[in-house]
Amino acid sequence: MAVKENSIKKNFFMNVLLTLSTFIFPLITFPYVSRVLTPIGTGKVAMATSFVQYFVMFAQLGIPTYGIRAVAKVRDDREKLTKTVHELLLLSAATSVIAYIILFALIPTIPKLATEKPLYYVMSATIFLNCIGIDWMYRGLEQYTYITVRSIIFKFIALVCMFLFIHDQSDYVIYGFISILASSMSYVLNFINARKFIDMKWLGNYDFKPHLKAVAIFFAMSVATTVYTNLDTVMLGFMTSDVDIGYYNAAIKIKTVLVSIVTSLGAVLLPRASYYVEQNKMKDFRTISTKALDFVLVASIPVTIFFIYFARQGVMLLSGSAYMGAIQPMQILMPTCILIGVTNILGIQMLVPLGRERAVLNSEILGAVVDLVLNFLLIPKYAASGAAIGTLVAEISVFIYQVVVLWSVIKPMVKNLSYLKILVATVLSLAATFWIPALGFNNFYTLAISGTLFFAIYLGYLYLRKEPIVLDAMNTIRNKVQERTRKNKQGESAT
Repeated sequence: MAVKENSIKKNFFMNVLLTLSTFIFPLITFPYVSRVLTPIGTGKVAMATSFVQYFVMFAQLGIPTYGIRAVAKVRDDREKLTKTVHELLLLSAATSVIAYIILFALIPTIPKLATEKPLYYVMSATIFLNCIGIDWMYRGLEQYTYITVRSIIFKFIALVCMFLFIHDQSDYVIYGFISILASSMSYVLNFINARKFIDMKWLGNYDFKPHLKAVAIFFAMSVATTVYTNLDTVMLGFMTSDVDIGYYNAAIKIKTVLVSIVTSLGAVLLPRASYYVEQNKMKDFRTISTKALDFVLVASIPVTIFFIYFARQGVMLLSGSAYMGAIQPMQILMPTCILIGVTNILGIQMLVPLGRERAVLNSEILGAVVDLVLNFLLIPKYAASGAAIGTLVAEISVFIYQVVVLWSVIKPMVKNLSYLKILVATVLSLAATFWIPALGFNNFYTLAISGTLFFAIYLGYLYLRKEPIVLDAMNTIRNKVQERTRKNKQGESAT
């Protein structure tokens, strides 16, 4: 299969569009939902989501990451692709059954869960939907247009349902179901649509052995990641109150959206990076890795600084005055946008295609242990802020470990990164906007004015300094506009 640079740009654009839809959906719904359900209601749903996520993790066996690489390697051969997808799907189905048996045994027996049985049973649907969704196949085949379109459709349906069916604090179970509708219900279409790429008939003679060793490592990676990404909410649930979970959930929602934007490029590059390594095109592999690291720094550093300074306005706009307790946790969490962005490239896009999954696993185990220890020490005294500190230090640990492991590979890349330009641009942008809150505008206008000015100055400075990522983006936009203008003129002359 011919690999073209413009296909990467298209995939990146579609993944950014997908990420923006993920941002716009909570931007529209969460201010309404958070005020109706209050921190208690949103906290209950956040607790259930995080708890069930451990069983989703077990059911998936690390296949969502391993499957992308496995599919990318055989994407040119329909027969091999069909066999690979069938084998991984059957593995996931078997573990999903086990996950359901354990979860349904725990829900009635643990008091914290038993009091909210309907909510936990509803949220458990994500196990089945993630199993049949085979989203990893579509990502391995780089079908980002399809992924984006179907996701936006279901998010729009969920958005309408939020306003139609959530009117009271007691509607938090409905909120849980609609959240699943937004994030996972489109996986049903994935399963139906799969026949375009693979044969659905039973093949027989399946060989699971080649997958087991790799799946085991990816599963361990998934365990470690899920532990320290969901551990905070679960430990807050058992050690504090639903209100504290509500505060933390509000902070996490904002951070998660921003991290998704920052990691958009790395997500679409994993199958391409795996393809380059498989074809021994190491120069191409290093080139896209350098571009990805530069993009992460360009995107994450200004976003982090902006939302640390304007955290109050962000929380108040999205969640309301009842969530003032989310401001400090959000400020503590914001540097993880940079850390997660970089480690996403180092780990998932570089170490994994190079076959060094064990190094990624070790870094994530380190992060999970650090998070667990600090949560036990800090949550009882500092609640949501303590959990945020644990997450921040855990991400720092992962970052340091991966940099040390990959230093010989990334050392030549560092000199090509634009971090000094980025830091100067960020400082200038903050200096131009820090006074805007003193004008006394409401939260929306404060964020709109300061954000427009901040990022206009930031991008303008980088453009003047000829930062490659910004220049490339501007040139792409200019070429698209010129092409559209030319087509319009040709159309007018033809008529």
